[in-house]
Amino acid sequence: MIKVSIPAVLTRNQSGIGKTSGKAYNMDFQTVYLHTIGKDGKPSPFPEKTEIILDKNEQGQPLVYAVGEYQLHPASLYVDRSGNLAVAPRLAPLPKA
Repeated sequence: MIKVSIPAVLTRNQSGIGKTSGKAYNMDFQTVYLHTIGKDGKPSPFPEKTEIILDKNEQGQPLVYAVGEYQLHPASLYVDRSGNLAVAPRLAPLPKA
């Protein structure tokens, strides 16, 4: 299990025109902190800051995660078109202790 912490709702939007496709894009990101495990099998001493791309609702608004503790949902993992394991983060709330 990979634990994900969201201490504050920090989002950013990025939009523009794709260089190769020439099509407009609009993506929303949210800052999260991952509690990772090192190659030695030991937990990292500090959470690692990263951003995840947010899904959008039917109206095109980003689906922002609330402050809280989450885990990486199993649906986050998939096999890409090259046959490699890939990750598109989806979060599931951790049960409250």
